[in-house]
Amino acid sequence: MELNLQRPLLFFDIESTGLNIASDCIAELSFVKVFPGGETRIKTWRFKPWDYVNQCQYPISPQASAVNGLKDEDLAGEPRFCDCVQEVLDWLQDADLAGFNSAKFDLPMLAEEIERVRLYMHMDFDIDLHSKLMVDVQNIYHYMEPRNLKAAYRFYCGGEDFENAHTAEADTVATYKVLKGQLDMYQDKLKNDVNFLAGVAGRPRTVDYAGRLYLNEEGEAVVSFGKHKGKTAREVWNTEPSYYAWIEGGDFTLDTKRQFARLKAQFQKERKEALNRPATSDELQGLRDKFSTGKLF
Repeated sequence: MELNLQRPLLFFDIESTGLNIASDCIAELSFVKVFPGGETRIKTWRFKPWDYVNQCQYPISPQASAVNGLKDEDLAGEPRFCDCVQEVLDWLQDADLAGFNSAKFDLPMLAEEIERVRLYMHMDFDIDLHSKLMVDVQNIYHYMEPRNLKAAYRFYCGGEDFENAHTAEADTVATYKVLKGQLDMYQDKLKNDVNFLAGVAGRPRTVDYAGRLYLNEEGEAVVSFGKHKGKTAREVWNTEPSYYAWIEGGDFTLDTKRQFARLKAQFQKERKEALNRPATSDELQGLRDKFSTGKLF
């Protein structure tokens, strides 16, 4: 069915450097503008993500790159968002908005980029995204096709509702039956193996459940937020060990505090072992060389 439009409807999607709206940037932006009568226009930009404070390219997080396939070198030669902002605004003018899960992420991210240009490039724009209607197709999908345990039981377990929904025991038993139903329905796609099932849709590479620490490709824990974002936990411990005390006393989940404490204990143990172990032949030779020249530093 064709859309019944009184004014243009602009579908949009964003690929970004990460999921932190306050600090991450748009790397790719695509518009599909549908006009009353059915005419459709499409425009896609790639941007060099830009850190306006430090005047340099903002890096893509490993997690984001794994999803969208974009790398820093792919975007190094592209224009910045601020270089194309007027063209982006021209597309936004006179249109309402639509997207998939865009109300929670894409729209706030787009608004944040525009506000950065206002603030750091001293440009002003006659546009108010809050005044536009926003059609989130995911919301309609979930409204029409509920994605809860009751709906899953009905779908995978013969079309019947289960009794005593939202009691702990009934919900737990229903979940067990749903998993068995999924294995029956998707025998060609699902392996009846717990290791496989636990990794469906990508096993999270976060160290703590809140995602304050994640594992990089080398398996090192990396800080995902704040002033040390992108640094390994080991690097932060070596340069600012008091940061771990701040985490312990801060407003973080107990699991996050536990994981930082575990890493701290690991680094302390490694340092103690390094101090107590015998010096290697190379280290001894280095000391001899320093003493022989009369220069210790």
